[in-house]
Order: sequence, then structure tokens, then C-alpha cells
Amino acid sequence: MRNDGRALDELRPVTITPGYLDYADGSALITCGKTRVLCAATIEANVPGWLMGQGRGWVTGEYAMLPRATLSRTPRETKGPSGRTQEIQRLVGRCLRAAVDLTALGERMVIIDCDVLQADGGTRTASVTGGYVALALALRNLIQNGSVDARVLTSSVAAVSVGLISGQAMLDLCYEEDSRAEVDFNVVMNAAGRYIEIQGTAEGKPFSGAELSRFLMLAQRGIEQLMAAQRRALES
Repeated sequence: MRNDGRALDELRPVTITPGYLDYADGSALITCGKTRVLCAATIEANVPGWLMGQGRGWVTGEYAMLPRATLSRTPRETKGPSGRTQEIQRLVGRCLRAAVDLTALGERMVIIDCDVLQADGGTRTASVTGGYVALALALRNLIQNGSVDARVLTSSVAAVSVGLISGQAMLDLCYEEDSRAEVDFNVVMNAAGRYIEIQGTAEGKPFSGAELSRFLMLAQRGIEQLMAAQRRALES
């Protein structure tokens, strides 16, 4: 039993509220336990310079944490994003590009802004999961007005954390669990059950192949549930 009463293979309560912002091309507020991330998609009629004239689009991510998203105030990154922030931004961009046919998108760029309102572990995985819903809503508008083909969205994408704590594999770590995990993984998958990214580190004792298989099985189970929450949000 975990400190919040969950089973080892149980997600925190997840809600995804679509269309949370009036002005964004697509938006969603995702809540995973006490973690809350606001995701907003913006479509721009341009691409990075190195893509100009190639007939392909681009999807990129931005990530930030509000100062009081944490127990003690975190200073704003006024001098540019930290290394951690840049890492998460690149993760969000990579993962959400895997959801899109960039040729079908045409010479457009979709920016996914992920702002952490409250952090209790799993902010990067929540950003990917909620960011997909914001992305899908934004592209839905392009599809409906005939600007792009309906096949521009190739697959849903979601992410979750898993870890090893006191010898037990656990799904969807909160901050308290993450801070004492012996092994910590972030796993990103698409609807076909294929892996987009696996980030894993042994903080203490190295893990075995059998343990790795257990982590991935746990992650897939959680991601299937997160994709069901995505579908409900997009259908509502």
C-alpha cells in the first residue's frame, strides 16, 4: 500500500478538461493527482528556417513551472530556460511530433505550451499526455475547415512514470515516491503499443532485464488508461 492508498499498479486520479482556454487553437487542463498542467496549442503559418520550402510542418514544445507550483517558491527563469526545462521541452516536442504526419501538416508549426500550475511528480509525462489533447483539438479545426487531411493525426500519444521503491515496482509516481525511488522511468507510447521514448535511471542498485520488463508492462497498462481519458476528453 502506498502513502495515498493506491495499489502498486494504480494511476493517480486523472482528469482532462478540453478547451480550457478561450483563445488557444487547442487547450487542455490535465490533473494527475495533485499535479496540474495547462497545455495550449498555437498554430503558426510558418516553420523554422531550416524547414522552409520543404513542404513539411513542425511540432515543438515549451515548458514552464509557475513559482508557487511547488511547496516553496521556485524563481522564474528570467535568464532563459534551465537545463531541466530544455530537456522537458525537447521531450514534449519529440513525443508529439510522433503523433503527426508532418508532410500532411504542410508548412505550419504547432507550438505546445505546457505550464505547470501545481507539481507533485510526473509533470513531464502529464505535459505529453495533456499536450496531445491540445494538439488534437488544434488540428481538428484545420481538418474541419479543409486545410489539412484528416490523416494528419497518426496516433494518440501518452506518457507515464514507473519506479522501483523498496523493491516494489510502482506506477505513476508522486513527488514523495519519485524522490526516494531506486529506479525511475518515464515511458512514452502510441496507441499501437509502440515506444516513442524510454528514459530510465538506476539511482541506486542497477536493475535487471526482468525488472525492466516489469516496468514496461506497468507503463503500458497505465498508458492504455491515459489514452482512454484522452479519448473521453476529445469526445466530450
